[in-house]
Amino acid sequence: MQGFHPKFKDFPDFILGITHEIWEEKQVETLYHYYSDDIPVRSPSSLVIGNKAVINATHETLSEFPDRQLLGEDVIWSGSPEEGMLSSHRIFSTATHLGAGGFGMPTGRKLRYRVIADCHAIANQINDEWLVRDFGGIVHQLGFHSKEFALQQIRDEGGIASCNKPFNADMDIKGPYLGTGNDNEWGILFSEILTSIMSGKSDIIQRRYDRSGKGFYPENTIAVSFSEIEAFWMSFRNSFPSATFAIHHKIGREDPFLPPRAAVRWSLSGKHDGAGRFGNPTGTDIYVMGISHAEFGPWGLRNEYTLFDDVAIWKQIHIHKGRE
Repeated sequence: MQGFHPKFKDFPDFILGITHEIWEEKQVETLYHYYSDDIPVRSPSSLVIGNKAVINATHETLSEFPDRQLLGEDVIWSGSPEEGMLSSHRIFSTATHLGAGGFGMPTGRKLRYRVIADCHAIANQINDEWLVRDFGGIVHQLGFHSKEFALQQIRDEGGIASCNKPFNADMDIKGPYLGTGNDNEWGILFSEILTSIMSGKSDIIQRRYDRSGKGFYPENTIAVSFSEIEAFWMSFRNSFPSATFAIHHKIGREDPFLPPRAAVRWSLSGKHDGAGRFGNPTGTDIYVMGISHAEFGPWGLRNEYTLFDDVAIWKQIHIHKGRE
């Protein structure tokens, strides 16, 4: 790959390799050259600028979860080494809560959760990132509810006036990556499916999903077949019926030994004006950052992976309501 270290045979190998180096080999300082000095890293909970901030956050996570494993399930990517490449990296993570930190005193509990990171890389370095982890799944396994944990976060951070505010479009900054993915048919199809679902046309689930299809969702939820997949999406969408759904990036790929796949990064912005996953309507201005992956088979979409951050959404609601 032009511009990349010869030890990496291809782009997925680069993404998987540096993730292992940084986290499991604990070579955290390699972030000084694998991440650019001014990289913007967007997650539902915050916007972080620069590799120094990323290094600090990595050390904090490892102090709480020193045995964390990041098992790469897939890297769905587009672009070229010459012009830059965007990877959507889905990780299945295992960890044990062994240290004190943002999740309180150590509990010894073992965790399993997913993360999806969209990273732009060129010349052996990542310079733009969007990251969504199943924060709700983590706190549930530690014995909390996302709603209560978000409230405790606000208290721990000094109250509503001084707490860290969740990410929204107004605080975003323009990074070096301005692409929108590729025009592969599988990315287009998955984008159309998500757009239909978020438009309230849930009948597309029975038309486009495999009857034995599974959805892997926030808070470690697994939905099986049409009715459970529809129930997840409708409970989420019903919380924000007037909000605007937007697709920001889509990739489709067909690779040897793998099913056709797609990765879509999206957002939902508007009011919390309906009853559903997030309780009764509060009128809160909400911004949801989401990333979804899909694997297709002969009878339709067979595995879907969607992540958003329940804790960040509840935090927005608490801040709006003025509760501490």
